[in-house]
Amino acid sequence: MKVTGTESPLIPLRQRLLPGRLTGLSVALLKATALEIAILAGHLLLYPSGIVQERRTSPALPPSDTTRLPTGTKPPVVLLHGFIDNRSVFVLLRRNLAQHGRQHIESLNYSPLTYDIRTAAELLGRHIEDICERTGRDRVDIVGHSLGGLIARYYVQRLGGDLRVRTLVTLGTPHSGTRVVPLMNAHPIVRQMRPGSAVIKELCEPAPDCRTRFVSFWSDLDHLMDPLETAAIDHPDLLAQSVQVSGIGHLALPVHPAVATGIRQALDSEETAVRTSAAEAVAEAGGLTVA
Repeated sequence: MKVTGTESPLIPLRQRLLPGRLTGLSVALLKATALEIAILAGHLLLYPSGIVQERRTSPALPPSDTTRLPTGTKPPVVLLHGFIDNRSVFVLLRRNLAQHGRQHIESLNYSPLTYDIRTAAELLGRHIEDICERTGRDRVDIVGHSLGGLIARYYVQRLGGDLRVRTLVTLGTPHSGTRVVPLMNAHPIVRQMRPGSAVIKELCEPAPDCRTRFVSFWSDLDHLMDPLETAAIDHPDLLAQSVQVSGIGHLALPVHPAVATGIRQALDSEETAVRTSAAEAVAEAGGLTVA
């Protein structure tokens, strides 16, 4: 007997219940969520080790009468963590950068009691002046995760930090403000990260002749960015490129090896090649979809 119009019992239940596109999205979301949980568990174990500010060291400088060739060296890298976090989030990224030639890397902690992005940006500026004095370098690179990227951008764009910061890479930073978790509005720094806040409006103001290059990494599965595109920089005066990655969440951005490769490429690339090289690096290193 010939039977038509029926579905094979071997087709997975999820394919019967969801359209093909939604099925793919649900699988990606489940994988990203599982990865976020694993990263969170590991980070909770490392968190106590990052509470204390790291010890500052000064590299051995050549004698004053020695000719210095800065073109063959890379500037120091400053790592700045996100909201209610500390420098322990950068353990893997720091190791990755060091293995690929970055000789001076510093992870900065700002106080968990910080309530104002402007104040944190001023403190960041003092730290960077100290780093430049200790290393004998004129400029640094910064990698900021989440709120850390917003603090660094405020320093660069509003406090003259473009004189000191060559490249700023942000990871899941709410450049246009995020609407996620309205109940957190009781915290003043969260209110500053909302769309339309005074800080966000300041960052939308003209920034002519800003010298810093910006590269923003944002993910289509970042549950802390609402809307998702807020993590991409959109400003007419800034030399900025945005790299979209798919398949990972907010906590994975400073941890995933593919993103780390993209960060290295962004820091090492010339201005005209930042977007292409960073995007290609992420795609090749981890098989992530990059837009």
